[in-house]
Order: sequence, then structure tokens, then C-alpha cells
Amino acid sequence: MAAAAAKKGSLIKVTQIGSPIGRRNDQRQTLIGLGLNKMHRTRELEDTPSVRGMIRKVQHLVRVDDN
Repeated sequence: MAAAAAKKGSLIKVTQIGSPIGRRNDQRQTLIGLGLNKMHRTRELEDTPSVRGMIRKVQHLVRVDDN
């Protein structure tokens, strides 16, 4: 698993590619928690197990680029 092999201080780039319209409220809130609330917005986040879990929850709405 990539999270187990993550180096301390490494970053991952997460881009929203799907709309939260018609999705469950918890998926909307997860996108907001990741700092993604508009289409094609990109954030660089610290690669931690909690962030990876949030990404996994909305994996159909985001694109992840490991740096």
C-alpha cells in the first residue's frame, strides 16, 4: 500500500474531476475536508493514512498524482 511506503513530509496532488451533485452528503463533506469544493481544483496534501482514507472514500471523484 502506498500509504505505508510514504516518506515523512511527502506530498500528494489531488484534483477533483467529478461533481458531488447527487452524491451522498458524507462524500460531499469529504471533498470539503480535502479542500476540494469546485471542479478541477487541485490541492497538495501531506501523504498520511487519514488523507489516503479520505481519498479512498471519494476515489471516483478525484485524481491523485504522487510526487
